[in-house]
Amino acid sequence: MHFAVTSSRPSFKPEYFGWLGLHPVGLLLACFFISLVLTACGGGGGGGSQSSTVPVVSSAPVLGLFAGIPGGSPGNLDGTGVAASFYSPSGVATDNAGNVYVADLYNHSIRKITPAGAVTTLAGQAGVSGSADGTGAAASFNQPYGIATDSTGNVYVADSFSHTIRKITPAGLVTTLAGKVGVSGSADGIGTAASFNQPYGIATDSTGNVFVADSGNNTIRKITPDGAVTTFAGKPGVSGSADGTGAAASFFYPSAITADSGGNIYVTDSRNNSIRKITPLGAVTTLAGGGGSGSADGTGAAASFYYPVGIATDGTGNVFAADTFNHTVRKITPSGAVTTLAGVVAVFGSADGTGAAASFKRVDSIATDSTGNVFAADTFNHTIRKITPSGAVTTLAGSADVPGSADGTGAVATFNYPQGIATDRTGNIYVADTGNHTIRKITPAGAVTTLAGKAGVRGSADGTGVEATFDEPSGIAIDSVGNVYVTGAGSNDKIRKITPAGVVTTLVGGFANFGLGRPTGMATDSADNLYVVVNVINAKNNVLISYSSTVRKITPAGVVTSLAGTEGVVGSADGVGAAASFNVLRGIATDSAGNVYVADTNNNTIRKITPAGAVTTLVGTTGGQKGFRGGDLPGVLQNPLGLAISGTTLYISTANAVVRVSGLP
Repeated sequence: MHFAVTSSRPSFKPEYFGWLGLHPVGLLLACFFISLVLTACGGGGGGGSQSSTVPVVSSAPVLGLFAGIPGGSPGNLDGTGVAASFYSPSGVATDNAGNVYVADLYNHSIRKITPAGAVTTLAGQAGVSGSADGTGAAASFNQPYGIATDSTGNVYVADSFSHTIRKITPAGLVTTLAGKVGVSGSADGIGTAASFNQPYGIATDSTGNVFVADSGNNTIRKITPDGAVTTFAGKPGVSGSADGTGAAASFFYPSAITADSGGNIYVTDSRNNSIRKITPLGAVTTLAGGGGSGSADGTGAAASFYYPVGIATDGTGNVFAADTFNHTVRKITPSGAVTTLAGVVAVFGSADGTGAAASFKRVDSIATDSTGNVFAADTFNHTIRKITPSGAVTTLAGSADVPGSADGTGAVATFNYPQGIATDRTGNIYVADTGNHTIRKITPAGAVTTLAGKAGVRGSADGTGVEATFDEPSGIAIDSVGNVYVTGAGSNDKIRKITPAGVVTTLVGGFANFGLGRPTGMATDSADNLYVVVNVINAKNNVLISYSSTVRKITPAGVVTSLAGTEGVVGSADGVGAAASFNVLRGIATDSAGNVYVADTNNNTIRKITPAGAVTTLVGTTGGQKGFRGGDLPGVLQNPLGLAISGTTLYISTANAVVRVSGLP
């Protein structure tokens, strides 16, 4: 019965719309390969990872298990090999003796791994966030991200959420080298007189200087051995991509950094999709990448990247970059020639076409109309796409890679990272235009107007049309009489109601004020009840640990009840009401029988909730297996984002595809 067009049971159909690259190598591989290169080359720096493993290292580029359990649960155990566990290790560095040091992000600690694979906690205490100096467990960190070593065995840490740079001696004594705890800023100075804004990347040179990718400031900072901090390149608070010397240069979220033997600095300029080079005198040039996202090999600006986050150099001057959203590792020669060293490109694009001939660039949400068409918010393309029941994809409104806020028809209109999408009974489409802080309306003919909000103005004011303001609206739903409901990813955490005339009121005020967390996706049922996905921040000492998720029901009168999940509990358990658990919910949809379906993104599953609150897993495996495998349910999914239902067909969006489950009961 695999892949049958009709079936007596639901089938996870392989008739995907625009699934380009069925088995992409994940970010995990890219970051781990960069970690391997860092170790083999003796470099420092770090990238991000959501696994709880650390890779094997050797003199040859071989990727394998070193410590931790692949796909296992996060933990904080010391031990050898698989007896050890981590919680989202982010940065990796080595010393001259072959020891590996890991910034264990959500354990708020620094771990040491011997060449034999024995893991110990060098500094910090698992689960205890803070900023205390001291030795070993007496010290504390707050989401350490980047890590580097010097020639004498000292370890340097970008303690991101403390906004500080920490130094650890070989004996485990932790001191704060620069920055003032809990104070974000961009001040130069010595020690605590200096300030940083979420520093991520860190590297050292042969003379003992420390260089920091000060991500929130869009700058590169230099710290001398005595703790004197200067801004080496870039201008605080100014994002851009200009080459130049010192403050004449600009960056856009530099995330990782490394140094070569000649004192040159290399930076992954993540949001510019480029690799930058800085000479010892502070002259910044763009080594590779042209600013736009892509995966092209080539020299200099002819090459393209898609949000690179990890970087390392070898002894001959080659640079290696973890090209995150391409799921590849790229090699850049000293002359700027880029090749793809490892990984399979997960093709993103904006091509119209049928089935696999079409391409997308992160489909955050989808909706259907009464005739079975699917509409997609193609977020990173800044467009709205239409998919017919036969899989033919066209661009209904917006122009690929052209952000803006213009009203108009078809490609004349522009959007700015649209996330939420919904349709009404007459075929109109409504869009939560997140980056513009507005709600847009599109007729079936593709004519775009702004229903409410004012482009570029964020807030939470009620009013009519442009008098109302929104803060990064992301979730959107329509009731039977044409009222639009909106929630935001920004700070106001409200459920807003917009009448067909554009009058905006607040249906439910400040979810965060009620302790309910942050609402994201929304859907309505035939009785005009509103169902809201709420991702609750789990924090300790004001530090993010994880997101738990619940599903709330809101009646037309604004009465809020909990349908499923428990605040503070993260998991994948099926059960009734509070006995069920989720791990970051995104999309949500309802069927004609009143069942609710949610995209349990971090569990890589689709969950079904009955009107009585009974939760079962419909698609995907609860063990966290990810990828794509069609056929009879449960199948395998990876990072589902948006959901929509048409009749007995459930549509699911992922980053670069829309798949469907046919034959729902």
